[in-house]
Amino acid sequence: MAMLLVPGFMLDADLWRDVVPALTEYGPATYADLSQDDTITAMAHRALADAPSKFVLVGFSMGGYVAREIARQAADRVAALVLIATSARGDSDVQRQRKAAIAGQTGSAAFKGLSRLAVASSLHPDNSDRADIIARIQAAGQRLGGDVFRRQSLIDRRDERDDLGMIGCPSLVIAGEQDQLRSREEAIELHRALVGSSFEIIENTGHMVPMEAPQRLAAIMREWLAQQPLGL
Repeated sequence: MAMLLVPGFMLDADLWRDVVPALTEYGPATYADLSQDDTITAMAHRALADAPSKFVLVGFSMGGYVAREIARQAADRVAALVLIATSARGDSDVQRQRKAAIAGQTGSAAFKGLSRLAVASSLHPDNSDRADIIARIQAAGQRLGGDVFRRQSLIDRRDERDDLGMIGCPSLVIAGEQDQLRSREEAIELHRALVGSSFEIIENTGHMVPMEAPQRLAAIMREWLAQQPLGL
């Protein structure tokens, strides 16, 4: 068995660095690269091209959209699906307009990275001054750069709520207790639409669950995966 981990908006493999060491019994980790493509479908296709033949699939935030597309494209290769701080809802017209405006502004000036205020707002209030987490998120943004920021800002996230029944593998939905970017309602909606899925809320976390509570996240995943028929 192996794991395929899919990061979120303007993030890379570093997102998982404190989670993966506790999950070594589920095989080597492969990290999806979302920096090259401008559609969810293309991102999923690229990730599959680099992935092992069979894997546990983990998607965070925007990576949850990519993970579900992977599960649809290659259902026979996905042993189990873990979705963290994500949603199945599509962007509203207002959200699309706002993202297009942000991408356009960035296109007319040098990319300066994600602001400290924007990063802090994605964290639990108790973590909003965690310089270590903020620095890691900002560093990922700098590594990826302005072109990736523009592409990912314009990604079309379609409404998938009517399609979730197509996913038949064991699924776990995890939400941060005080996620200000993806609501608990969205997480519960996702859980209820994924037939037979499990649901967990991690306390004292905001949106950035893999960085804010990596040990707790890994423990929940490990406990749940131990109950699944993965064929290890």
